Amino acid sequence: MTSTNDIRRSFLDYFGSAGHSIVPSAPLVPQNDPTLMFVNAGMVPFKNVFTGLESRPYSTAVSAQKCVRAGGKHNDLDNVGYTARHHTFFEMLGNFSFGDYFKEQAITHAWTLLTREWGLPADRLTATVYHTDDQAFDLWKKIAGLPDHRIIRIATKDNFWAMGSDGPCGPCSEIFYDHGDHIPGGPPGSPDEDGDRFVEIWNLVFMQFVQEADTIVGDLPRPSIDTGMGIERVAAVMQGVTDNYDTDTFKALIAASGALTHTPTTGDNQASHRVIADHLRTSGFLVADGVLPANDGRGYVLRRIMRRAMRHAHILGAKEPLMHRLVPALVAEMGAAYPELVRAQPLIEATLQQEETRFRQTLDKGLKLLDEATAGMKPGEVLPGETAFKLYDTFGFPYDLTEDALRTQSFGVDRAGFDAAMAEQKRAARAAWKGSGAKASDELWFDLVEEVGATEFTGYASDVGEGVVLALVKDGARVQSAAAGDQVDVIVNQTPFYGESGGQVGDAGTIANEAGVAGTVSDTSKQLGKLWVHHTRLSAGELKVGDSVKLSIDVARRAAIRANHSATHLLHEALRQRIGTHVAQKGSLVAPDRLRFDVSHSTAMTPAELADAEAAVNAKIRQNGPVTTLLMTPDDAIAMGAMALFGEKYGDEVRVVSMGSDDDGKTYSVELCGGTHVKALGDIGLFKVVGEGAVSSGVRRVEALTGEAARAYLSNRDEKLREAAATLKATPDEVPARVAALMEDRRRLERELAEAKKALALGGGGGAPPAGPETVGGVPFIGQVLEGFEAKRLRGAVDEAKQRIGSGVVALVAINEGRATVAVGVTADLVATRNAVDLVKRAVAAVGGQGGGGRPDMAQGGGPEGDKAAEALAAVKTALETAEAAA
Repeated sequence: MTSTNDIRRSFLDYFGSAGHSIVPSAPLVPQNDPTLMFVNAGMVPFKNVFTGLESRPYSTAVSAQKCVRAGGKHNDLDNVGYTARHHTFFEMLGNFSFGDYFKEQAITHAWTLLTREWGLPADRLTATVYHTDDQAFDLWKKIAGLPDHRIIRIATKDNFWAMGSDGPCGPCSEIFYDHGDHIPGGPPGSPDEDGDRFVEIWNLVFMQFVQEADTIVGDLPRPSIDTGMGIERVAAVMQGVTDNYDTDTFKALIAASGALTHTPTTGDNQASHRVIADHLRTSGFLVADGVLPANDGRGYVLRRIMRRAMRHAHILGAKEPLMHRLVPALVAEMGAAYPELVRAQPLIEATLQQEETRFRQTLDKGLKLLDEATAGMKPGEVLPGETAFKLYDTFGFPYDLTEDALRTQSFGVDRAGFDAAMAEQKRAARAAWKGSGAKASDELWFDLVEEVGATEFTGYASDVGEGVVLALVKDGARVQSAAAGDQVDVIVNQTPFYGESGGQVGDAGTIANEAGVAGTVSDTSKQLGKLWVHHTRLSAGELKVGDSVKLSIDVARRAAIRANHSATHLLHEALRQRIGTHVAQKGSLVAPDRLRFDVSHSTAMTPAELADAEAAVNAKIRQNGPVTTLLMTPDDAIAMGAMALFGEKYGDEVRVVSMGSDDDGKTYSVELCGGTHVKALGDIGLFKVVGEGAVSSGVRRVEALTGEAARAYLSNRDEKLREAAATLKATPDEVPARVAALMEDRRRLERELAEAKKALALGGGGGAPPAGPETVGGVPFIGQVLEGFEAKRLRGAVDEAKQRIGSGVVALVAINEGRATVAVGVTADLVATRNAVDLVKRAVAAVGGQGGGGRPDMAQGGGPEGDKAAEALAAVKTALETAEAAA
């Protein structure tokens, strides 16, 4: 038997040896088509190459492309598990020519591979051509030798392919395999073509025309080839079975499902095992490509797929979560061809386990309500739409899951009633919003959310993307277009730009398209938590609602933001471990050039505490552990130890970001966070605390740098140290000791200078003999103004003067930078009649100050008017004279 892995490998090897570049599968999230939810065909990653918008270093290529059809118009979900060939995930093998070879070589390659390389019997193969494509008809006769009756002309769109209403198009040639007359069904184009006897295994598309508005207007300048072969179908043919689910890959996954549920894989259980196997593949590959379960967008489609599989696990009687235990089987079958599965295996398992654990609670409640609602119904009857809506709104039961659950009982669902209930809920929500006192300016955004829905954020997995412009807002009003020079807010259906929230600043970057539109996004904000608004200045072209645009974030800026955001998580845990678990985040700023982190703590952090925290963060960075993300309910997240962030509003689901590990293997940091983060902690590079201070009572702020900013900061400090060393004529290592010695010399000189100034001011110091006191109010008095005298030395000077005078009053006024400081001393024998506090208050008032205080024998105060120092001394004298008169 030829395995599916062998088929994939031999297909790529055949075309690789024929000069085709082997191109790895693109991610399932389209990078070049904003109208698609998922890549649904092998040619999708090459669309821009075919249209000439993108050039690549090869003109022929071959790929095995991952595809999903489970949302939008390309939706096979309802049929999966009940037919032989419907899948949500499939692989498309394809060879491509971008203006190189055309029909003859494409047909030659196809026939050679199928009949010579793979050995399929030629008499079992039939080709179709578009009914007017005589060239293809003749080539099949010439190359394959097919008789006329096995080259079937098809006059419908089934054999004419177009990229869209405008662009490249051309006829197709499909290759069918005949399983034999023991299988019901007729050849393509016959009344019985829907049977299973003839199965399409390969489609060759001959791009040779250009159309506008669905009308061919000319020939394509460079005719090209696009082919697609579903590997599941050709594997069935080559393995001698008529059902895709009987091929080796599916058999292995179904066998694993049967073993874990201890149930047969045939009979009544067959559909459930098939659903589980198919949806396991889809779930695993989507998670590996960055899609996680959510309540809208791609994440919602993934959640529907997961929950459909999980319901079938429930049908099979699985008592515990099943899906995550099947991931090793998936990786064993497909991990060699798609290494992203191996890398993401822990995330896939954790995501499936969390989702199934949560959904089992929902399922039990929902199925109980469903059983009660259908208890009196007869086959063919319809479940009321209001009941289906209650299941959806209250228990998270998607409408299609209700339909699927009732299918086996032959019950229908009133879709119109469901839609009416949904519309009524929206009407009530709007009425409640208008009555909530919300800002009138928000009504514009509320209207847009109702009209266009929530923006899907793709920036967790990609730095670039394409989107369709859903609305433009200029000067607070909606417009249909904007021109060069306009400042306009742009809303698209999906974006890689992060909208400012949770302390992380919004992304900046560019918006452009092939029509010449160019604009710079200065910031991105979130409105109502659902709309991403790109604040854009257009520099060229005209941007219109409905345009497709390419969105590219500033990658270097985002990388710096990611590093700073991840560093705040590490810092948070480091502070908690070193200072105490009372430390909790009270706010943050995560910008590209710095981070600011506010925490609850009542006292200043010591240099040692900050150094310890900094060292701990850098130790985790050097470990270079992965940063992982899971989606779960807030309650489940907090139960597992995740910390909620201050000021963040959480909905039904949260992202739980985990990073680093302790010596005992436990996760170092687990937090609820919707921001963007590094993939591995080593991407942060370096962490450096540059500041710490108070924000408010009980809240401290730590400021820090990471990566290049931290390196530049340290380099600048090092340069300043070298400059200081050169000035001191020392080595950098000697600078601390040299500075300490200089500081001690300075303090000694300052002391000597102060003593000299004091002696000089008081009339000593080897100059003129000390001035004797004068008598004021009957007591000896010394009063003096001291220019440039340090205020802190006044008390000492007053004490010396008191000792010299023996009995009396001393008043000294020091003048520094225009300000006066007054000190008054009274000897002990006079304090009963002369109070220093009363005297100093008179002096302080004279220099424009208020108050003054101390003891009866020594008091001090000051004022801003140093030029009135003489008046201060005069005020003391007047007070002394008044005291004598009163006596």
